[in-house]
Amino acid sequence: MSMFWTIWISVITLGLIIGCYFLLRWCLSNQTGVPEGESMGHEFDGIEELNNNLPRWWTIMFYMTIIWGFIYLALYPGLGSYEGLFGWKSSNQGILTLEESAQARIDAKEQGKFVEYDRELDYAAEKFDPIFEAYAQIPVEELAKDPEANKVGQRLFMQNCSQCHGSDARGQNGGFPNLTDNDWLYGGSGAKIVETLTLGRKAAMPAWIDVMGEQGITEVVEYALSLSGREVDQQLADAGKVRFAACAACHGMDGKGNQALGAPNLTDNIWLYGGSHRAVTETLTYGRNGVMPSFKKTLGDDKIHVVASYVYSLSND
Repeated sequence: MSMFWTIWISVITLGLIIGCYFLLRWCLSNQTGVPEGESMGHEFDGIEELNNNLPRWWTIMFYMTIIWGFIYLALYPGLGSYEGLFGWKSSNQGILTLEESAQARIDAKEQGKFVEYDRELDYAAEKFDPIFEAYAQIPVEELAKDPEANKVGQRLFMQNCSQCHGSDARGQNGGFPNLTDNDWLYGGSGAKIVETLTLGRKAAMPAWIDVMGEQGITEVVEYALSLSGREVDQQLADAGKVRFAACAACHGMDGKGNQALGAPNLTDNIWLYGGSHRAVTETLTYGRNGVMPSFKKTLGDDKIHVVASYVYSLSND
């Protein structure tokens, strides 16, 4: 959090607490000109209002609340970027790694904490595991033609993949590929899709601003856009073609990419992070980092096989 917002939040928070203190002091003072315990001159249905002070127990509790507020803000985060003396953070509380989650699951089962839940899991495994095992024996390309298998794969996809790739698998700008076309970063065969799901992927596009400078970035952007038939400044594009030699190690001299490295094809109109002049400039200037998590421990080999067949079917109707 920036210093501006830290100061802004701190001033408002502390100001409100201090304001409550002065408000209480004002309420404890006699501002009416009527002696304490005397009538205020208001009477209704035999009930007369007296000038009584605030109850002592209530006043003490109010003071204690103010004191507790200062103690809390000293110990815990509450004033912008100040972390508090305890250094406690609300983020990642109770979040387990896959290994910790698996061990917690084993411990809970041994201790009988979730008996009914365990029964449901055992029942599901007994009923559905043979189905997934049977599907796993069929090659991905062949299984992709099975409507029932695709329904199962679609449900698994919706549960585990749609958060990034969308419910329609068309991806979204920001590094989430469209799975319904034939543009594959690491290969679109059944084996490659299974490999991606099983092992995950880590992609890295280095930042080039320190190497090329702003002028060099501008030139390479023009050349990169020209590869897909875009209208560009030809003079800048010609200069960028020379500098593109540094990019060819991954994208190839023809700009068609390299699936072994996950380097995208620059000659089509499919852009993972956006194909506008500004987006391509940002990519070259700052670089990009993409992560596709491994689903081996989450789904297991058999379910990965079914998801892979569904994904394969999307671009091979």
